[in-house]
Amino acid sequence: MGQKVSPHGLRVGVIKDWDSKWYADKNKFADYLVEDNKVREFVKKKLYTAGVSKILLERAAENKLKVIVLTAKPGMVIGRSGTGIDDLKAELEKMTKKTILIDIKEVRRAELDAQLTAESIAQALERRVSFRRAMKQAIGRTMKAGAKGIKVLASGRLGGAEIARNEKYSEGNVPLHTLRADIDYGFAEADTTYGKLGVKVWINHGEILDKGLKSPVPEEKKDRRDGKKRGDRRQRRDGERRPRRDDRRNERNEIPKAVNQRVRKVKKVEPAEEAAAAQEAQVQEAQTTAEAPASAEANE
Repeated sequence: MGQKVSPHGLRVGVIKDWDSKWYADKNKFADYLVEDNKVREFVKKKLYTAGVSKILLERAAENKLKVIVLTAKPGMVIGRSGTGIDDLKAELEKMTKKTILIDIKEVRRAELDAQLTAESIAQALERRVSFRRAMKQAIGRTMKAGAKGIKVLASGRLGGAEIARNEKYSEGNVPLHTLRADIDYGFAEADTTYGKLGVKVWINHGEILDKGLKSPVPEEKKDRRDGKKRGDRRQRRDGERRPRRDDRRNERNEIPKAVNQRVRKVKKVEPAEEAAAAQEAQVQEAQTTAEAPASAEANE
């Protein structure tokens, strides 16, 4: 899902904050949401050339609205002696019928802002600059500014081709599934004579670690028996050698002895019983010898 959804929306509540900060009842929630969308669209359209990166909205009361504009060119927004802010404030109050407070904040490094990078590529495409050249120049500026990685995707009839297609260029690492990675996302459209072109930009600013987290580098494993490192092994003494392959084969071929061998039970005979048995055998032998001549005479 990291490749499908917006990286900003996926990380809201984890490492990123909401663009609108206010609480509302069920009856007013939808009205506030629609009003926020209208205010953002109006300010973005009016200050498009000033390089507006983000518009934050805060509501402290029902009839007050604070608009925080993050821009790369604050001088163009303020105007001479503040006339630009006064005009913008009057138009917003007329549209929302509320008290408007406007705060201007400068984006110091526009090369590291995904929205401003996408808009710069779109403006270059409108000036008929080659899309490959515009994309590669933007990637070079961003990586030179210190980004960990960047990915740029341009869609539409690139170069005036009849069939629309996508062109993607990337450099560095952009982990979309890693929630602790600070991924900035921007989208812009270029209006050309042969149709609209879409530009998407992902910029990786690195990973954000909590204060309680330890260093991600794992400690070196130690041997549990003696507390020494794994590399501290005892050297082989003279005369010792490793087992050869022949020794291992002989060990495998040996038939293991049975654990529970069957012992043949032999009846133990006492000495007195042996003497009695011998005497009986002698008596029987004498009887057989005496009976043999008697039987021979009877036959004659």
